[in-house]
Amino acid sequence: MQLTQILEQVYPLPATALEKITRRVVEVGFEKNHLLMRAGRIERNLYFIKSGIVRAYAHTEDHEITFWFGGEGETIVSMNSYVTGKPGYEHIELLEPCVLFALRAEELQQLYQEDLQIANWGRKFAEGELIKTEERLISRQFKTAAQRYKELLADNPGLLQRVALCHIASYLGITQVSLSRIRSEIR
Repeated sequence: MQLTQILEQVYPLPATALEKITRRVVEVGFEKNHLLMRAGRIERNLYFIKSGIVRAYAHTEDHEITFWFGGEGETIVSMNSYVTGKPGYEHIELLEPCVLFALRAEELQQLYQEDLQIANWGRKFAEGELIKTEERLISRQFKTAAQRYKELLADNPGLLQRVALCHIASYLGITQVSLSRIRSEIR
């Protein structure tokens, strides 16, 4: 997916604004299993996924909890670092080799000051992330694991071919045994 497509799906930008952003973006590539972001660090970059898939997770005392998957066209950002300038709480791991577009958060903040259209893009981006977070929270609180699994498959049909079942079970808040049972019941 191209950078302009990724940006435009958040909020349509005039060509001049797109050009201001694209001039500041660098295309980077990383191998599978690379830790792009680490908890406890202030993250200075945002990334837009051109190709590949990633997961966000946090550590508890005895295991990892996956709480987000991102694929082509999505934005990778430590919201705590982006909004407050404080260390993030998440790790971002690449589950496949990835090609990303990197943008320094400081430069994006500067663009917000200079260009109202880019500032509006940033507002729409933040609003979209808030809605996604709210939807995940409501789903986790009010839907069964089977309903969450079906919803995940409907929203991301190719996910099972790209992500290990242990990560999907963690995302759903269940064990791999429970996930296997749900999968066999659905078949």
